[in-house]
Amino acid sequence: MTGTGSGKTRLIILRGNSASGKSSTAAEIRRRHGRRDLAVVGQDNLRRNVLREHDVPAGVNIGLIDLVTRYALNHGFNVIVEGILSADHYAEMLMALIDDHRGLTCCYYLDVPFDESLRRHAGKPQASQYGAIEMKAWYRELDLLPGGAEQVIRAAMPQDEIVRRVMADSGLAAEPTQEGL
Repeated sequence: MTGTGSGKTRLIILRGNSASGKSSTAAEIRRRHGRRDLAVVGQDNLRRNVLREHDVPAGVNIGLIDLVTRYALNHGFNVIVEGILSADHYAEMLMALIDDHRGLTCCYYLDVPFDESLRRHAGKPQASQYGAIEMKAWYRELDLLPGGAEQVIRAAMPQDEIVRRVMADSGLAAEPTQEGL
């Protein structure tokens, strides 16, 4: 595909293992930025809720994530794509988005060790839906996209600092917020 979004749109990609803080970070960025012009494209929502699909190579959700992201960017929205988005299944789609996006793109991999992921998961509302066995099967250590596309954020960085960094890097922090719209 060619040219997605505009020079004014921002694409933020947040990847990492389960319970690394991707969804929480995206939600906090949205809260601080306000409702206007910011779409959050969550892998879990599209794959599990909309399609009820397992994470498989060439899964339908991969194309849907791509389509929703491009549609939002082409309509002037800034977009956060967040999810585990394992490189073996999603790298081709993500790299095409990165290459095609006309505006600023910022990519992050939240690097959280497995034991810390388990600890964080225990405090989540969905903790009873899956546990250590499933999380171990999903876990990929430093599952980075090719070509050094991502900045690695270590587990020791507090979430508030992650949010501030992503917002500053992407330019979202410079815009006035309209919280509660």
